[in-house]
Amino acid sequence: MNVQNKVIIVTGSGGGIGEGIAKHLAAQGAKVLVNDIQTQAGQRVATQINAAAGTAAFFAADVTRTADVKALVDEAVKLWGKLDVMVNNAGWTHRNRPALEVSEEEFDRCYAVNMKSIYLATVHAVPVFRAHGGGSFINIASTAGVRPRPGLTWYNGSKGAVITTSKSLAAELGPDNIRVNCINPVFNPDTGLSAEFAGGPVDDARRAKFLSSIPLGRFSTALDVANAALYLASDEGSFISGVCIEVDGARCV
Repeated sequence: MNVQNKVIIVTGSGGGIGEGIAKHLAAQGAKVLVNDIQTQAGQRVATQINAAAGTAAFFAADVTRTADVKALVDEAVKLWGKLDVMVNNAGWTHRNRPALEVSEEEFDRCYAVNMKSIYLATVHAVPVFRAHGGGSFINIASTAGVRPRPGLTWYNGSKGAVITTSKSLAAELGPDNIRVNCINPVFNPDTGLSAEFAGGPVDDARRAKFLSSIPLGRFSTALDVANAALYLASDEGSFISGVCIEVDGARCV
């Protein structure tokens, strides 16, 4: 898959799935701007990419703040002269609990990180894409937006909004040669949010409960998601837009 010299932003890439995407794309020749609100974590990822003969830089930005997202996009153009792909990976969830027990503050944060970030990325990246003849958004949604689990109602809704919005943007922005796609990973016990998804520490009982819902019999990994992102970012994916790729071992069937 050809992403050689493509300039790619990966939000929330200081760990977990985002780190896996950033490293995999860089290993295939992309120039990656690592983004996270955790400066030390993000710098670690960028340093490791460069040490492995890749090309990366780090930029701290809060994806819920318009000035930060604009500065993030501007940094990519300043460093490498363009922006080809924006991977909106940063996400957050409330603790797994009944819908009425989720606070208003938790609700607001869930929609700000998961959904407002897509709005801000669109507002600030689309003019850059248009100026350079096109581009690609890859939005990391979730199987929760397709097949919701009880206890994560407001998170499920936010990811459903990401999916619908991505499809609408694909139709609207297609004439500008801007592609918009989603990736829907299933539960990954190795991410920083796994305990929140599970409602507590991911012990043997909770692992077994989640695993029983995945027909292929294993959890998703960062590399599984990164492989899907590589395809959607690549030249070979140039006619793919408005789709959601479930990286879920048939969970959503």
